Amino acid sequence: MKIESKLPDVGTTIFTVMSSLSNDHNALNLSQGFPDFDVHPDLLSLVNKYMLAGNNQYAPMQGVPALREKIADKVFEQYNARYDPASEITVTSGATEALFAAISAVIQQGDEVIVLEPAFDSYVPAIVLNGGIPVYVQYRFPEYRIDWDDVKTALSPKTKLIILNSPHNPTGSVFSSEDIKALKGLLEHTDALILSDEVYEHIIFDGLRHESMSRYPELANRSLVISSFGKTYHTTGWKIGYCLAPAPLSKEFQKIHQFLTFSTNTPIQYAYADFMQHKDVYLKLSAFYQQKRDTFLALIKQSRFKTMPCSGTYFQMLDYSEISSQSDIKFSRQLTIEHGVASIPPSVFYHRRDDHKVLRFCFAKKDETLKKAAEKLCKI
Repeated sequence: MKIESKLPDVGTTIFTVMSSLSNDHNALNLSQGFPDFDVHPDLLSLVNKYMLAGNNQYAPMQGVPALREKIADKVFEQYNARYDPASEITVTSGATEALFAAISAVIQQGDEVIVLEPAFDSYVPAIVLNGGIPVYVQYRFPEYRIDWDDVKTALSPKTKLIILNSPHNPTGSVFSSEDIKALKGLLEHTDALILSDEVYEHIIFDGLRHESMSRYPELANRSLVISSFGKTYHTTGWKIGYCLAPAPLSKEFQKIHQFLTFSTNTPIQYAYADFMQHKDVYLKLSAFYQQKRDTFLALIKQSRFKTMPCSGTYFQMLDYSEISSQSDIKFSRQLTIEHGVASIPPSVFYHRRDDHKVLRFCFAKKDETLKKAAEKLCKI
């Protein structure tokens, strides 16, 4: 068979590659971003309850009304932003589906999309598949901050969309109020839209505030905001997220969503709707993961790795430049095969494979797992 690939430069995602390598060598998997601890038993009971109650058929395309209402209430309480559950909230089969639907909804042939690197690996393929042109702007290393003058330079009359991600995967950086001020100034006299990936919205540290696009009416009015139940409730395998957007954008978003997955797992939506009444679960999530971060950093303090700032997400970047001069891809393989700890090489999140001799480690793990991993890292 002769097939002309639509994504000739795309292979298997790094998350699959490193998790497979980890499994093959019985390594501790600190690469792919999923917890190794249990889901809250009350949430599991609620899913079972709604399955047994017969809620096992198609949900409404936009999502179960009770869940959309709970999302609207939470967003108002958190960000003082009102979204109409009927027309401005869509429940999706994971945040990745939401990202693809959002890009497909607004990007046409020749439209430019500003991508801030390092960038999550699903962004650019979705842009390319929809005929868009990625325009790359890099976070400044080593502090991983955005130089908004670089973004200004990248803006053009063809800019249709800018993709933002805070808290940021893989670096753990977060937007400040100064970033928001700069963003407002840049976009004030443009028609550019925003796709804001906020799946780690409840995982932010050191007393910092999550600067959601939803907080700011002038930004919310041009934004598709994506979040994830998987990250918030330790249920990444359930693959349920959602998109907040003004009604005209939501209408276009739902046109794509209905032909990607149509609807999303019904009993789990009902379970989330009930479980969201326990607000302390997501309100205390930052403290929970900050303890994980601090535990991991304390455990590797005597290692030869140098720690990078981490203000959000459950990922820690570690500089290995004093240990090896190998590329991050080669060193991550060696670390997995010879030392039994799997990580992610961030160069894969750059279109030119920029290599800063750092690796990304997931600390959404049991303390026992972190201790075992740290023991191995400290022996290097």
